[in-house]
Amino acid sequence: MPRTLHTEPLTPEAFAPFGDVLQAAGPPDRMINRGLCARFHDRARLDLTDGRAGISIFHAEPRSLPYRLDLLERHPEGSQAFLPMTAQPFLVIVAPDDNGAPGTPRAFLTNGAQGINLHRGTWHGVLTPLHAPGLFAVIDRIGPGANLQEFSLPTPFTVLKG
Repeated sequence: MPRTLHTEPLTPEAFAPFGDVLQAAGPPDRMINRGLCARFHDRARLDLTDGRAGISIFHAEPRSLPYRLDLLERHPEGSQAFLPMTAQPFLVIVAPDDNGAPGTPRAFLTNGAQGINLHRGTWHGVLTPLHAPGLFAVIDRIGPGANLQEFSLPTPFTVLKG
């Protein structure tokens, strides 16, 4: 029997078990630059075991819905933040840990003005832009050691728009 997931809007409350939603929402923490710039301060909990935080640019192939989910991964040595470089929604898939394997995944759809920071060790789908060009700034751990675990799902999910 096919397994399906329906997307849900990305909200800080729904995403909290998996990471942080990065967005300029609500009142700013402070105004800077003589009142011309709103600062939404310290919105991501970066968590690195060793090494250093680095910024990389990812250029991912756009996908579409329905989407076939057959692979999840996680990074045990550090958090990972994805900041889109265009104002387009992207798909975010996460799953709780279930004794070292991914539990039942959830699919979130960003609103085009949100980024995410995945907590260290969070199972997640691959980077899934839904529109070209699929450019993202990614802040994650740069350092030695194995920081990638992959899990192929024995029975894939089909992700449908909520």
